[in-house]
Amino acid sequence: MKRRYLIFTLIVILAMIIIGCSSKDQTQTSGTSETKASVLEESLISENGATETTETTLPSPTPTPTPSLPPQEVLVSFIGDCTLAEAAAWNGSSKGFDAVVNGDMEYCFKNAREVLSQDDMTLANFEGTLTTATSHKEKEYAFAGDPSYVQMLTYGSIEAVNLSNNHTDDYFDAGINDTRATLDEAGIVWSDETNYSVYEVKGIKIGMAGTSFPTNRQAMYNAIDELRSEGCQIVIISCHWGIEKDYKPREDQVSLAHDLIDYGADLVVGTHPHRLQPIEFYNGHYIFYCLSNFCFGGNTSLGDPDSVIIQCNFKMDETNSYVVDYELTVIPYCQTTVWPGNDYCPRPYEWSSDDYYRVLDRLEWSQEDE
Repeated sequence: MKRRYLIFTLIVILAMIIIGCSSKDQTQTSGTSETKASVLEESLISENGATETTETTLPSPTPTPTPSLPPQEVLVSFIGDCTLAEAAAWNGSSKGFDAVVNGDMEYCFKNAREVLSQDDMTLANFEGTLTTATSHKEKEYAFAGDPSYVQMLTYGSIEAVNLSNNHTDDYFDAGINDTRATLDEAGIVWSDETNYSVYEVKGIKIGMAGTSFPTNRQAMYNAIDELRSEGCQIVIISCHWGIEKDYKPREDQVSLAHDLIDYGADLVVGTHPHRLQPIEFYNGHYIFYCLSNFCFGGNTSLGDPDSVIIQCNFKMDETNSYVVDYELTVIPYCQTTVWPGNDYCPRPYEWSSDDYYRVLDRLEWSQEDE
């Protein structure tokens, strides 16, 4: 009896030992699994018995390379003086700009919009103001268009203007400030001798500055330096210069244009004489000495209606860092659809007409265009 009792006792003790070991193993296994899942660590036993903790580093994702753009081509259109106003002394004239246009914001550029809307940027010389100011300088021609007229520029797909000319301050500081604010609100970039502008398209930055009757070249040298430092791959300088009604540039125009090209400008474009002057190809770059007027509300009648749209295709290098080539297309225009007179609505000259070839002759330009 005692022997049976001893055997039974030993069996119970053995069973308890086995159950306890099994529970311990399960607890250890569960704890190890939870630790790995929560902190991503492994415990290692060193040779001297110490425990070292090593953090498991996840592999870094492979960066996606930034795709490089192929060599770009940027098409820029250039037009001459745009005065969307009439002289203050003529207000109320039935032949004046306000009366003829009669608030139609699509009227002036309706015959040019198709051309200008297909480029990457259009640059015009904006000669006048967009202001409601009434106090102006005592001069024969003081130009102030209603600020709403900025819609004419946006409809015509004109993205940039030069404000460095002899009519920007016709209405003093009020006129200047109103004009700048109106252009800013419309999204049209503007530039002058101390304020430079940058227009970006296709990943290419086009830098612009302008000068009026310049006597100090350094101002434009500074502009070129600043625009290049801002990363502009194309730099265009507008020059309001020369003598009215001249068909040829004066020596000071030529000298300045050459210096600006030599200093680093890609292209120089001129206005003010109200006449077409030749295109020059100098040191691998183009100079437009004068584009004449385009849409000019300053006169009810025009002494010479010839005008032009010049389009320059800037071809970039393989890294899109600088221009390697320039291609021009010249489109002869008339400033009015009515001649003699001026209805402030430019139209293209018919291809191969005498008018068409007269424009090319004045620009000293020939092209195989049709």
